[in-house]
Amino acid sequence: MKLRLEINGNPADLELAQNHEGVRFRLGDSAETAALAEQCEPGVYSILWEGRSYEARVEQGLEGLVVAIDGHRFEVRVHDPRRWSRGGSGGGVEGRQNLVAPMPGKVVRLLAAPGDPVERGQGVLVVEAMKMQNEMKAGKAGRVATIPVKEGDTVSAGEVLATIE
Repeated sequence: MKLRLEINGNPADLELAQNHEGVRFRLGDSAETAALAEQCEPGVYSILWEGRSYEARVEQGLEGLVVAIDGHRFEVRVHDPRRWSRGGSGGGVEGRQNLVAPMPGKVVRLLAAPGDPVERGQGVLVVEAMKMQNEMKAGKAGRVATIPVKEGDTVSAGEVLATIE
């Protein structure tokens, strides 16, 4: 499979093939290499590549994916030529939107309250995980319907932190 990526705004081509032995890939003009990748829990992957072990945490951001590896944060947009859009930018989110915890962590700050209006991209709350603070942002303009957590709560990966309508 061939994909066109933007990693932190820089374009890159990715060739990817998965089989029973793992994943073979080539990024840009680099040599083809192989890795073993295993999903440990939703959004968390264990990767063995060139004799080293890595943990990759992946979450959905406003414009694509956010990947955290060894304290480094990468914003990745994937352009799959097999997908197509029927026009428009695809920027809007219809209906209710749940903000979910991308990984286990602790709620350290609430930036909005139920009933508050929010704009797309506005921070709603902050979750600390792996010594990093992640601001959870509204993916659409609307109103905060619920925030079922409070500051100091420990949350699990996939747990609903807020609902925007």
